[in-house]
Amino acid sequence: MCEDIKLIILDVDGVLTDGKITIGSNDIEMKSFNVKDGMGISLAKYHGIEFAIITGRNSYAVSKRAQELNIDYVFQGVSDKKAVFDNLLTSLEIDYRNVCSIGDDINDLPIILNSSITFAPQDAVEFVKKKVAHVTSARGGEGAVREMIDFILERQTDYNTLVNNYLAQKYELIQ
Repeated sequence: MCEDIKLIILDVDGVLTDGKITIGSNDIEMKSFNVKDGMGISLAKYHGIEFAIITGRNSYAVSKRAQELNIDYVFQGVSDKKAVFDNLLTSLEIDYRNVCSIGDDINDLPIILNSSITFAPQDAVEFVKKKVAHVTSARGGEGAVREMIDFILERQTDYNTLVNNYLAQKYELIQ
């Protein structure tokens, strides 16, 4: 199943972040993202896996982080995640069996229950953890996404070769 994954769907709050929402002066929302997750996303994109963010909240921080990571498919303020998910798969012409997803709460279940490979962070709600195939040892915002990505990549390719090729191209290293 891992070898068929072409798209990874990410939630934000509680997955890419620790789930805390800080609202500063001027009503500016702040979020913290884990750089290990970002490196994993970059490595997986190099390998040819696409990413989408589907989240229920709107946040400039999410838009900025997605832009930094070259995530092309970002859907914020989504109340019907399944409809967005279905439309995305149709537009990309891929099947549910080509999708891996990670979520932490019940609003992520419409995507989780329709994905081939499913994950939840260690601190996801118990109900969700019972519905997924894999629970990461990392908490949301603390490398859970990287752990999931490494799991997929290690089953799709020779991980050492992938990393060496990535580093050689990205940083023009001599092998």
